Amino acid sequence: MDLRIFTEPQQGATYDTLLTVAKATEDLGFDAFFRSDHYLKMGDGDGLPGPTDAWITLAGLARETKRIRLGTLMTAATFRLPGVLAIQVAQVDQMSGGRVELGLGAGWFEEEHQAYGIPFPKEKFPRLEEQLAIVTGLWATEPGQTFDFHGEHYELTKSPALPKPAQQRIPVLIGGHGATRTPRLAARYADEFNMPFASPEDSEAQFGRVRAAAQEAGRPADAITYSNALVVCVGKDDQEVARRAAAIGREVDELKANGLAGTPAEVVDKIGRYAAVGSTRIYLQVLDLDDLDHLELISAQVQSQLS
Repeated sequence: MDLRIFTEPQQGATYDTLLTVAKATEDLGFDAFFRSDHYLKMGDGDGLPGPTDAWITLAGLARETKRIRLGTLMTAATFRLPGVLAIQVAQVDQMSGGRVELGLGAGWFEEEHQAYGIPFPKEKFPRLEEQLAIVTGLWATEPGQTFDFHGEHYELTKSPALPKPAQQRIPVLIGGHGATRTPRLAARYADEFNMPFASPEDSEAQFGRVRAAAQEAGRPADAITYSNALVVCVGKDDQEVARRAAAIGREVDELKANGLAGTPAEVVDKIGRYAAVGSTRIYLQVLDLDDLDHLELISAQVQSQLS
C-alpha cells in the first residue's frame, strides 16, 4: 500500500509551508506529494494568505525535491485550456526529471469561478472528455508530427504538440462517484482511478464499475491502479487524536466513520479494509499543515506496518 500526502492549500497555506510539507513528505519516505487545485477556501476559516496556483507550486517543488512524485487531485478542466495545460504539465515534468502525475476533473466549485472570473459552463463533462483527448493526444504525438482535434468545445489545427514530457507517458488520474460516465472515461484514459472520501463498500462498488468498463473497452482491468483519498487524523493515544481533530474543526467519531482516524493500530486496520477491496494507494488528506509531528507519527507507526 502506497501512502501519499494530499494537501488542501486553498484553506490557507503559503508556498513556503507547502515546500516544508513536501520536503517532510520526501524525508519521511512517503511516495508522493499531491495538492488540490482550488482558488477559494471552503467552509470555516479566512483562507489567509490566499490561494496558490497548483502548477506554479508544483513547478517550484519540482526543483526543490528529488524523489517524490508530484501531482494534483484534481486539476479542474474549467481552469485551463487543454493545449496550455499540456504545455504546463509537460514542462513541470521536465523540471522534476519525470515525476509528475496529472489528476484531471470536470470542475465543480462554482463559487471560486465566480470569485475569480472563470467561466463555469453548464456542460462540464463533455469538456473534460475533450480535454483528456487533447492533452494525452498532444503528448503522444511523435516529434516532427502535428496534432489536430476537432471537437464541440475545442479546435486544434497543425499543433506541433510540443514540448514533450520527460516521461514516456505521464500518469493520468481520473476519479469520482459517477456510476456511468466516470467509469467509461477512466477505462479510456486513466492510469489510475481515485475514489475520494468513500467507504470501503462504496469503493468496492465503484472499482467494480471501472473494471467492467475497462474490460468492455478491451483493456485489462488491472492496467489501472485503484486508489482512495481519505482525511487522516492519527494520534498515539485517544487524547492526541482528539487534539488533532479539534485543530482541524472535526469530531473524532465523524473522522473515524468517514476517514482514517484513531491510533496507529486502528488506522492500519482500516487501511486493510480498503486494501481488501482492491485499493493499492491512499492519499492522506492532511489538513493541519503546521503539524509535522503528525506526518512523523504516520511514517513511523502506520507506513512502517504497511511496507
